[in-house]
Amino acid sequence: MRTRHFLTESFFADCLATEVNFLPSRLKIRCSFAGCKRALRGCLAVCAWAALAVIAQSASAQPAPAAPQARFVVVLDAAHGGDDTGGRLSENQVEKSFTLALSVRLRSLLAARGIQVVTTRESDATVAPDKRAEIANHAQAQACLSLHASASGSGVHLFTSSLTPVQPTRFAAWKTAQAAWVTRSLALAGVLNSAIQHAGMNVTLGRIALPAVDSMTCPAVAVEVAPERGAGQQIAAGLDSPDYQAHVAEALAAAILEWRTEAWRTEAHP
Repeated sequence: MRTRHFLTESFFADCLATEVNFLPSRLKIRCSFAGCKRALRGCLAVCAWAALAVIAQSASAQPAPAAPQARFVVVLDAAHGGDDTGGRLSENQVEKSFTLALSVRLRSLLAARGIQVVTTRESDATVAPDKRAEIANHAQAQACLSLHASASGSGVHLFTSSLTPVQPTRFAAWKTAQAAWVTRSLALAGVLNSAIQHAGMNVTLGRIALPAVDSMTCPAVAVEVAPERGAGQQIAAGLDSPDYQAHVAEALAAAILEWRTEAWRTEAHP
């Protein structure tokens, strides 16, 4: 299709007549005076510069992309399992069942908050101490909680490795690898302590030799849950109480969130 249209002085003062030919494949403009052609070229140039200015202004108005956050992984190590039942907590409850249930509950809480979780076991399976450490080390975790339970004591017991802190080395002895991480593990225990106390539970801190934890190359704390006791050491909340289990899991999850914030702060301002 071909359409012809004539413009008069209303378009340009120096253009007495302009012929515009429109073809499907191209737009062809022919002016009867050179001045009109120059004016049209100038107009197109102005339009092009204006378009570039609008694009540049729009780009500068866009918010800067957020800096990528550091990778954050937590390992949950449900102690015992399989042939290793652990301690007997009550007539109908053994430690391996409690630690697995707590691991599942805590994993759900952390995953809902966007935290990547690696577990050492998902079922009633036997897992050797070296394998637990291998899983944590392979995950390059920012925290590992080794979950235990006890019918004695009160509240939550936090244990870190009794190894003497040392400077990190390129090749660490397997059985004492945690020595280079003890300082960070103590810091993690401090964050856990604050969160658990804030939740209104008793906390006991200690240091002990832990076969699996002593081989881990990450901040690691053994968390041993005992019944909550009131006046006269009477049990106020037993380990078989779903509400108590949820209370403990929520306090641990709050501590991990605080630990993640600290890790990101350290990453941003080393």
